[in-house]
Order: sequence, then C-alpha cells, then structure tokens
Amino acid sequence: MPESWSDKDERQYEHIKESESKEGRSSKTAKRIAAATVNKQRSSEGRTKSGGSKKSASSKGGSSKSKAGSKGGGSKKGSSGSSSKKAAAGRKGGKATARKRSR
Repeated sequence: MPESWSDKDERQYEHIKESESKEGRSSKTAKRIAAATVNKQRSSEGRTKSGGSKKSASSKGGSSKSKAGSKGGGSKKGSSGSSSKKAAAGRKGGKATARKRSR
C-alpha cells in the first residue's frame, strides 16, 4: 500500500477488498475498488495533495435528493399519491385526440 496511507486506511482497504470479493468480484477488481474508495475518502478529508476542495453528498452524509420525495408535492399523510395518476388516467390521448376534437 502507499506510504501515505494510515493504519485506518489500510484496515478500510482490507475490509472493502474482502467485501467486494464476497460479492463475487475478481481479486483485481476488488483491489481496484478498495483502493479507489480509500483514496476518495482521503481526498474528501483533505489528506491528499490535490484533495479536500470537493466534497460529494455521500461523503458528507447527505443526499442529493429532495426531502419531499413525492412527485405530486402533496403531503404524505393519508395520501397514496394516486390522485395525480387518476387525473392522468382520465385524460384520453394526447395531441392526436386534441386534433380530433378541434375538427
């Protein structure tokens, strides 16, 4: 392993490598994924020469998805979100149907 890796980095690398091997990945692929993961973590913590400026949502523990989580935008209480589906199902056709109606 690189000299700049700490004992923690070494443990993390071994753990990820074993996990990837258990998932059925080849030894070469498992090593590549483990090294990339450790290096990404080190970079996000600013422990590399060029790292530290970019922090992804996953490394900060956050999510890039919105908190609402529903397309309808309504409240989650008592609503299954099917009202917008029912409205869409009630409309028959698209542009072709509109053209027929206007003739």
